[in-house]
Amino acid sequence: MSVNPLVDPLDQRVPRVPPPCALTIFGVTGDLARRKILPAIYDLANRGLLPAGFSLTGVARSEWTTAEFVGQAHAAVASGARTPFRQRVWEQLSASMTYVSGDIAEASTYDRLRQVLDRSDASFGTGGRRVFYLSMPPATFGVICGHLASSGLAARGPDAKVVIEKPFGHDLSSAQALDATLSQVFDPASVFRIDHYLGKETVRGMLAMRFTNQVFEPLWCSEHVDHVQITMAEELGVGSRASYYDGIGATRDVMQNHLLQLLAIIAMDKPASFGAADLRAAKEAALAAVAIPGPVGECAVRGQYTAGWQGNIPVRGYLDEPGIRADSVTDTYGALKLAVRTDRWRDTPFYLRTGKRLGRRVTEVAIIFRRADNQAECAGAAQPGPVAEFGPAAEPVSAAASGPATEFAPAAESAAAATFGAKRPSGSPWPDFCLQGRPSGANALVIRIQPDEGITLRIGAKVPQTDMDVRDVTMDFSYGHAFTESLPDAYEPLILDVLLGQDPLFPRAREVDESWRVIDPVEEYWASLDSRPEPYQAGTWGPAGADRLLARDGREWRRP
Repeated sequence: MSVNPLVDPLDQRVPRVPPPCALTIFGVTGDLARRKILPAIYDLANRGLLPAGFSLTGVARSEWTTAEFVGQAHAAVASGARTPFRQRVWEQLSASMTYVSGDIAEASTYDRLRQVLDRSDASFGTGGRRVFYLSMPPATFGVICGHLASSGLAARGPDAKVVIEKPFGHDLSSAQALDATLSQVFDPASVFRIDHYLGKETVRGMLAMRFTNQVFEPLWCSEHVDHVQITMAEELGVGSRASYYDGIGATRDVMQNHLLQLLAIIAMDKPASFGAADLRAAKEAALAAVAIPGPVGECAVRGQYTAGWQGNIPVRGYLDEPGIRADSVTDTYGALKLAVRTDRWRDTPFYLRTGKRLGRRVTEVAIIFRRADNQAECAGAAQPGPVAEFGPAAEPVSAAASGPATEFAPAAESAAAATFGAKRPSGSPWPDFCLQGRPSGANALVIRIQPDEGITLRIGAKVPQTDMDVRDVTMDFSYGHAFTESLPDAYEPLILDVLLGQDPLFPRAREVDESWRVIDPVEEYWASLDSRPEPYQAGTWGPAGADRLLARDGREWRRP
């Protein structure tokens, strides 16, 4: 790996620059390339992070010339780039661009591509180092990889890399089949699965927050953490993604990848190092410990948005969206209660939720700590009974009381599920700390991933000139206020990591498999039902069943 002589050796932000390479984007005329990939490549060039020997080739069916492709790329950069437009940078980048028009199923397309890449090796010194970005539907991966191998464009080894976008299959078996297809052509270490949430600076910053601040790590366990909420809410409906989204749904589209990856980062034990192999091992161990702590019907909720208001704008319901079947049972909202079967998290439930047409666009992780014992009783506050190791157990919970056994949880496990994660009561002889006749809120650490990226710590503070009234107050950190540089788009660090050949946070096959192991029983259970997803009005925070999911444990969702 080359060293940039213009970078101060004490500057740890970008200690390395990639070697010369040729990047080929299949599906370069698509929405993802236009909105995310091409602007991110320009931003990397504008920041001086692309190698001097770099070429960019676009492949698609549109009958464009290279000049037309450059014009389309210019428009994409002008509308989507994060950094200021500089003509000199654009001229250098556009000079490296070439377009290949053709059908991905025809061998002649790859013959023309090989000629272009051979010229890149000669003109830009890319030396046979090639990255193939498949910005295409997963059904095309096998065809493309087969032609890349047969044409000699890709050979096993470190010089040939492939980048794929989610979804990584639609269940465990299809994910494994996809991995087998890729492994026939590329080394496992050369397969980069893009989960753009893992490229967000706030997600990467979660590792530093956890393991470099001694104030947090000792509290990062069931002894102190009551529960964890992970939320990804979208204001938008299905939009132009109807053909992809219908039949996939929110749980497969978001929870299987983005939210379970966030859970893994929160729940994992400290890795032996921050190297790629150790980080991956820690995440894999955390995902392997994730389980549904009872019958699926008691731990999972699905919903589908109906017509309503998004702010002051009336919006249609999901079944009225263009391209959606009138009898569709696709979930646009999903919520899960999960357990992490490790000593660290033995009695702490993780609640995950995601949905479209919710109250506002927000992604956050909320660590809710247990209440202090001195909040035992406030005027009229109901108190639960004695505590068992895994939740309240004033009286043993019978299997009959917790509902019939299912194929996902035998009757004995159903009884245990009724106590797992339920709130522990408090008890103390100390004076009551109250706010307006009720206990003050529990401490909470909220990691705001988007928007308004930052961290908020909620604590209790005594109200001045009162006896012992406590009010919830917040200590707030914002990336925008603390640092002078704007946060890069997630695709910038991810593409740079691909070019560098480093993959500390890219999910490997085992992580994908473990995620599907959690999601498959949920999807199978929902598919077995005759009922439809629970409706919720657009602009609200989801179906009532999601509130009941937490209410059974004596909790409620945060309002972001």
